[in-house]
This record gives sequence, C-alpha cells and structure tokens, in this order.
Amino acid sequence: MIAGMGSCAVCGRSSDLIARAVGVCLDCLRSDPKSVEYALSTHRRERARIGLPPEPPRGEGIKCGLCDSECVIPEGGLGYCGIMMNDNGKLINLAGCPESGLLEYYYDPIPTNCVAHWFCPASTGIGYPKWSARKGSELGYYNLSVFYGACNLDCLFCQNWFFRDLTISKRPLVNFRELIEASLRRPVTCVCFFGGDPSPQVSNALLVANELMRMGKIMRICWEMNGHLNQRTMVAVLNSSLRSGGIVKFDLKAWNPSVYLALTGRDIGSVYENAKLALNLSLERPEVPLFTASTLLVPGYVDEEEVRMIARFIASINPDTPYSLLAFHPSYLMTDLPNTSRKHAMEAFRAAKDEGLTRVHIGNPWLLTREDYQSQ
Repeated sequence: MIAGMGSCAVCGRSSDLIARAVGVCLDCLRSDPKSVEYALSTHRRERARIGLPPEPPRGEGIKCGLCDSECVIPEGGLGYCGIMMNDNGKLINLAGCPESGLLEYYYDPIPTNCVAHWFCPASTGIGYPKWSARKGSELGYYNLSVFYGACNLDCLFCQNWFFRDLTISKRPLVNFRELIEASLRRPVTCVCFFGGDPSPQVSNALLVANELMRMGKIMRICWEMNGHLNQRTMVAVLNSSLRSGGIVKFDLKAWNPSVYLALTGRDIGSVYENAKLALNLSLERPEVPLFTASTLLVPGYVDEEEVRMIARFIASINPDTPYSLLAFHPSYLMTDLPNTSRKHAMEAFRAAKDEGLTRVHIGNPWLLTREDYQSQ
C-alpha cells in the first residue's frame, strides 16, 4: 500500500480513489458483489457505536412498512432509521409524528442555494402568476427550510452527517403548529423538507404541507429526499408538490446495486420504481418541473458510467427532466477522498447529455479542483 492512499482488500491495488471506509475499489465492487461486505462492515460498526441497528432488522416483531427497508422491529428495538420503535407490541414514532417532528427549521432568503435553484419558480419566476409571486426572482421572500433529524440510509459520504446528533438525542421535538406559525412570521412562499431525510417523519411533513396549502396563497411544497418510501406514501408526497407548484428532488446516488449498497448501507430497493412514478407524473406539469434528480460525483465510485446509466433511465421517460451533478467534498467517513475534479464533472456532464437529457447542470462548481486524479 502506498502511504496516504487507500488499498483494495480484494485486488490489492492502492489509490487515492479508494476510501478506507469502503475498503475496495470500484472495479471490484462491480465485478465481485461479495466485495461489498468490506464496506458493510464499516456501516455496521459505526451504527452500532452510536446505538443504531447495524442493518434493517428482520425476524420476529412488528413490520414497519413506512419505507422500503421494511424493517421487522423486535420488542423494545428500533427500526433502521432510529426513530421507529416496537414499544410493548405497538409501533410508535419517537418523534411524535404526525403532530410533532424531530427537526430544526430556519428561513432561507430567496434566491436560495438549493439544488433546484436554477429552474424553480422562487429563483426564476417561471409559472408566474400561478406558481410564483413575481415574474423574476422572489427577492424579499423566504423558503421555510425544515431539516429532519433522521434518515433511512447510512451514506458514508453524508454531507449533512450532523443530523445523527438529533437522532441520538431525540431533540428538538417541534409541534407542527410551530411550523405553520413560522410560515406566517415572514413572507414565505415555499417550504422544503430535507435532512437527514423526511421519509421517517413523512406523516409530519405531509400534515404541515396540507395545512400550508389550505392558506390559499402561493406556497410551494418541495422535498429533497432519497426516494426510499412505500409507493402509497410517495404518491401523497408527489401530489403535494404537483398541486402547489413545488418540486420533488431525488438524490440518485448510484446505479450499480453493489456500489449503491457500499455507499449507503442499503439496497436500492424501490428508489427507481418511485423515480419512474415521479417522472411519469412530471409529464402532467411541464411548465414547472415536478421532479428533478441529483447525483453526487464521489471520486473513485460515482463515475461517468454510473451517471450514464442514471441519465439513460431518466431520459427514457422524460428527457427534459432537470438533472444536477453535484461536486463532492470530503465529509463524514470519506474524508480521505479528494474533491471532484473538473475533468470528472465534465465527463459525467457529457455522458448525461449523450444519453438524451436536455437539462443538465453542474452544482457546487466552486468545489471542483483543477487537478485530475493521479492514481486510478
């Protein structure tokens, strides 16, 4: 092994593009599905360290069914998200959903830096006057950003890894009425549910969304999520955005099942089935995109081929879907990887365009490095 570099436990190759937390290179993940066990050992160890189930529980207990992990939670145990619990034979949400949520919130002045800023009504005025308060950017207005403190994935590269502090402490718990009141204290025209991920607390988010939409004014409901929900709930999420002029964003993390599992700790599950549902529904409102996808360009793991296959899938249903390629910076358990290079980003960009997508965007370009990766 070369000093300062990671080493693949399967083929023995050393590279600055092999994360120690993953333990194997991209080639081995693709060619040998069993190699994913090296990455899964990291997920299990770190989750056990902070008191979370190492993997979705199976066996005897109560089936949750909220998301596609389909945890079967034993008596006194937790689901994979860390907030669903089997309490004496009764399934409860420790955040108190739907009336309350384990979350933090703040006001984000418009135009925001969200993934959809380059085409959303708030920042561009598209859909005026039905979906936007102004013909251009809604200067002087705010997005109410609701950050949920739980997630049903365990991404080794998580850019918002601090959500786990909320999961562990189970604080703060916020009543849904507080979020409604917050939307009235300032000129708020949109709310965005993100995290962590809104999936484990989706009943709280939907309650808030429905209350906000009853106000009879411009109030777009937006979601940034991983797509791991049961289909019935996903339909409710999509409809909240469709009816309000909002946008649903999926973070499509990888295409190859072994790569996805290594990076997130979970199988792909229903993600692409839910994305297909969203893509088909997006055809009903072309004036304001209902659905958008993003992919984090993780050096060494999410390469041109991963992006190409994701783009091919999206383009086969709606080629006008906005797709954002996001620059990676070292975070959480993957701090030994470099930032995304400009070459990497441009190769991914060209692959997405080659597959027929008409609206491809490189996000966080200030994080890109000019230097190409030296050891591949």
